[in-house]
Amino acid sequence: MAEKFYITTAIDYPSGKPHMGHAYEKITADCIARWHRLLGEEVFFLTGTDEHGSKIQKKAKEAGKEPKKFVDEMVVFFKELCKRLNTSHDRFIRTTDSDHVKVSQGIFKKIHDKGEIYLGKYSGWYCSECETFYTERDLKEGNCPTHGKKAEWISEESYFFKMGAYTQKVLDYLQKNPSSVLPAGKRMEIINRVKEGLNDLSVSRVNVPWGIPVPIDEKHTQYVWMDALINYVSGVGAFPPESKGRLRKFWPADVHLIGKDILWHHSAIWFSILMAADMPLPKTVFVHGFINTEAGEKMSKSRGTVIDPIELVDRYGADPLRYFLLREIPFGQDGNFSEESLKERLNNELANELGNLVNRTIVMIEKYSGGKIPKGSVDKALQKKLKLDKIGKMMLKLELHHALREIFSFIAACNQFINRKEPWSLFQKKAREECKKELDSVLYSLADSIRIISILLSPFIPETSEKINKQLGVKPGLLRGCRFGLLKPGTKVKKKEILFKKIG
Repeated sequence: MAEKFYITTAIDYPSGKPHMGHAYEKITADCIARWHRLLGEEVFFLTGTDEHGSKIQKKAKEAGKEPKKFVDEMVVFFKELCKRLNTSHDRFIRTTDSDHVKVSQGIFKKIHDKGEIYLGKYSGWYCSECETFYTERDLKEGNCPTHGKKAEWISEESYFFKMGAYTQKVLDYLQKNPSSVLPAGKRMEIINRVKEGLNDLSVSRVNVPWGIPVPIDEKHTQYVWMDALINYVSGVGAFPPESKGRLRKFWPADVHLIGKDILWHHSAIWFSILMAADMPLPKTVFVHGFINTEAGEKMSKSRGTVIDPIELVDRYGADPLRYFLLREIPFGQDGNFSEESLKERLNNELANELGNLVNRTIVMIEKYSGGKIPKGSVDKALQKKLKLDKIGKMMLKLELHHALREIFSFIAACNQFINRKEPWSLFQKKAREECKKELDSVLYSLADSIRIISILLSPFIPETSEKINKQLGVKPGLLRGCRFGLLKPGTKVKKKEILFKKIG
């Protein structure tokens, strides 16, 4: 039976159109999901939208629409983004989906029935932008530390989850499991916060009708984070815990991929909820960085520094954008976006290195071998240039940028191999048997290397990988196919349009 792998993105809040941060998270999650499929694992990749709460209610009112109609219209943009980025998600979940509502209420009721939820009154500083309460100490001059907007004082009846009782359990889990939160610095950040102690969590609202009704008291709706986080469970049918079936086996999640602004919710709060519900905890919460402007500033709608990812796909294509973000930004750190840098990588690495390698090889096979893969042996020195184990280890450590760099190192070695072997000179001397034999081996070595390159690049730039396969006359392969000598001689190649057009 194949190993399972379950990866999620954070679900997006459709209060506005998607931005580069949404695109980056989906691209990186998709790359990881595709890599695990290459390993032959059974993968489930979940993404979607978080549609309840006061912020959505407010935005819908401003637009003169009912909340459900508002989110129905906004979700179209997020689904379109996934389509345009060529993501391979298995489900796009919405927190308005009936199965999610049922599971969310089921977990709330289970925790309540255990005596872990009680009715009380809440007073505190609240930011509607991130749907989060803050202490006076957390605020920065009275403003939300994340959004910089004035927090409002709220006092109302609320149900509370006894999160404080889970302080030591959460702390023990974080300390005993080095991969529970990655990168390591983020884990230490959360450990230090949890050491200060967890407070009981307000998990319902009486003045926010746009939400999932609390199953024990329909005057209340579930606090948005008590609703949204549960999508990771409902998305694969993993509740109740004794449920069975194909999807149930995916829990716990192998990777929750999130931005650093919601780490507290995905560690302290989420881990406590799962413990209270008697469910296994996710194996890894991986925190990626923010995408900033070229000047290193956080993107902002008010400052006009937000970049529309769909516009970039229209201009450059999905694969160049995917390649740039995966190669340029060290995974787990902040990174700057520059359209000029994107053009440079497109022109130099994608067009000059990869595109040129594929084009030259196919042209030479058509010209020197009648358009068919010749029978030859793979060059041993070239084989050694491919560090497959190294690439595999980098991917499992989620060092996506390093793995992609290593693949392109092999692409560079293939281009150097052409220049060193000079197939055109061998063709001119083909009357000599040893030259004909060497030419066949050079062409075979290049074609077989490109076949392997196509497999390795498929998680990063899948559309390009498909195009390469069609030119080579081969089907998509798995990682076990990254062994030299598997390309069948006599396979007919077919030159198509160049893979990448340079941008002026």
